[in-house]
Amino acid sequence: MSNIDVITVGGAVKDITFYTNQGKIIPTPHDLTAQKMLAFEYGAKIDTKEVHLSWGGGAANSAMSFSNMGLKSATLVRLGRDEVGKELLKNLKKVGIDTRLVQFDNKLATGFSIIVGIESKDRDHVGFLYRGANNNLDIPKNIKSALVPSCIYISSLSGQNWLKNLKNIFLLAKNSKSKIAWNPGNLQLQGGKRILGSFLKDANILILNKDEAIELVLSGMKIGKKNPSYLNKPLYLLNILHEWGPKIVVITEGKKGSWSFDGKKIFRQKAIKTKVADTTGVGDAFGSTFVSGLLLKNDIKKSLQMAALNSSSVAKKVGAQNGLLKKDEILSNIKYAK
Repeated sequence: MSNIDVITVGGAVKDITFYTNQGKIIPTPHDLTAQKMLAFEYGAKIDTKEVHLSWGGGAANSAMSFSNMGLKSATLVRLGRDEVGKELLKNLKKVGIDTRLVQFDNKLATGFSIIVGIESKDRDHVGFLYRGANNNLDIPKNIKSALVPSCIYISSLSGQNWLKNLKNIFLLAKNSKSKIAWNPGNLQLQGGKRILGSFLKDANILILNKDEAIELVLSGMKIGKKNPSYLNKPLYLLNILHEWGPKIVVITEGKKGSWSFDGKKIFRQKAIKTKVADTTGVGDAFGSTFVSGLLLKNDIKKSLQMAALNSSSVAKKVGAQNGLLKKDEILSNIKYAK
């Protein structure tokens, strides 16, 4: 297997997306670590006006993004031996993604998610996940491959073996002298600093949204029942997370934009105003495009601009991969991301 720019590791699923006007958003203002709640009337039959079928999963979305950016990408995911798995594999191959590291599960079906959203300005949603074969992803200590990636991009890891898999991913990076870009999932964040601390020291790029950053920082602090208000400030979060080891920390905050810190300078990027159709996959688009920018331009400011453009484009269409831009489209519009 020839050398490659990026390996993405994590999940691959089929998404079924519904949008309805019959739900209600409930804020949670007194808990910094909890996002808003989406509620429906108990026992109600919910009518939907929109149904969309698309492809998703952190690793698959990111691999598609890297490929669109002109980078040679491979993906390490696990699929079921079913028709959905065959279709998903075909979709990856169609854009030139190297699929020779893809695993197949003889027992569990390919993962899928049901995404229920609200017909509102922000198009808020929740996802119901069947991780299926994703939970059996098995990364051996020594991957039998001549693959030498410039970067390994880790998205959400699921299943009981996630910690073993994480250790072996970092071992692969060490052996191949690859950089690590990491967008931890829920299971990883629940492990907190106690579990993730040693990995954070070896990460080159850490990418989190603000809620995730707060959760991770809280796990490493001894505080009382009331969370300190300064945890709501991205600049504080950037500094404390950088002290834990990552070379570059990125924090996103939706409409308020994004921030990055490399230990010397803090960078700020405004969000690009857009009419939101769906926010599924927006975080994957942002993180993978930011890393693409660093690999292509080695410039944090420009990378944040590129990420803002691509993530805003993804938000315009339903589906995590449908709005992804090509490299030339992003670079030609970089002036709109100032």
